[in-house]
Amino acid sequence: MNAILKHAFKGWELENPDRPLIIAGPCSAESEEQILDTARQLKAMNIQVFRAGIWKPRTRPNSFEGVGSIGLEWLKLVQKEVGMKVSTEVANVKHVYEALRYGVDIIWIGARTSANPFAMQEIADALKGVDIPVFVKNPVNPDVDLWMGAIERIQGAGITRVGAIHRGFSTFDKTRYRNAPQWQLPIELRRKMPDIPMICDPSHIGGRRDILQEISQKALDLNYDGLIIETHCNPDKAWSDAKQQITPNDLSKLLGKLVLRNVNTDNPVFLHTLEDLRQQIDKFDDELLTIIEERMKVAEKIGEYKKINNITILQPDRWQEILNKVLEKGKNRDLSDDFLIGLFKAIHQESINKQTRIMND
Repeated sequence: MNAILKHAFKGWELENPDRPLIIAGPCSAESEEQILDTARQLKAMNIQVFRAGIWKPRTRPNSFEGVGSIGLEWLKLVQKEVGMKVSTEVANVKHVYEALRYGVDIIWIGARTSANPFAMQEIADALKGVDIPVFVKNPVNPDVDLWMGAIERIQGAGITRVGAIHRGFSTFDKTRYRNAPQWQLPIELRRKMPDIPMICDPSHIGGRRDILQEISQKALDLNYDGLIIETHCNPDKAWSDAKQQITPNDLSKLLGKLVLRNVNTDNPVFLHTLEDLRQQIDKFDDELLTIIEERMKVAEKIGEYKKINNITILQPDRWQEILNKVLEKGKNRDLSDDFLIGLFKAIHQESINKQTRIMND
């Protein structure tokens, strides 16, 4: 973690680049008193970057949509009187110009905006010639290419300090999260863009206080470079997203419980053991590929037989039967339902693809 942070945040002028970057502050700026009170408590904890929402995109009208540009004056006071860097979300070109005019140190682009290539390009054009760190939140929909495209548009404007924020993805399914984390998606982004600093937003993923530590630890275990956590001097009275905000004191307790793990080690015993275990994994992977290959050959034969007898490819009852058997057998193998469903959905879809080609040959 430490070595990566030195490189990931090089040029960000942070006092302690060896530790995960922590960005904290209220969901929304509500008053000068609220902003300064929260900032002073966070500064006493050595938090370096303060966050506050100035413009709040809401799903439905007639909700609190932020105090507007007056809140930027309060952020300026945090810079001058408290001595913290300040950050806020921008959603359009007007927000960008206002944030720059007031000297905001870091901006991030929200999930609704990052899903819109036209809006992203307009913001990128507005940022040309400006030297400011910019974070891009993942789009609301689970699309890694869309997320990458939003980041690339900012990079195309000449911005060299660009980071990503993982805030979870919208879903129709009911889960324990406000926004399903779908950890495999930020992992894939990291694979494709390894030099991009990755920040986790546990507040928007969780949507409630009691699972913030769990999500934060998961992010650090996955080698994220930092956390952005909504922190309010009186969260129960917050004007927006009260359930997911915590006090500075609770943030201090949360951070104190997190475990920071090393990315690498020179321990020869560990390296030797790890290499041995990885060789076992490679062997099993080869065996899995062979088994899947044989399974697909059988699926192709079934496709040929269906074609001869003019039978549809999809057999819902059979698919449900397979899934039920797999889930039942998985109970005794310490394999989660989510994993098995995802795995066999992918296998089933590949079988359908192969049978479709046979049917239409």
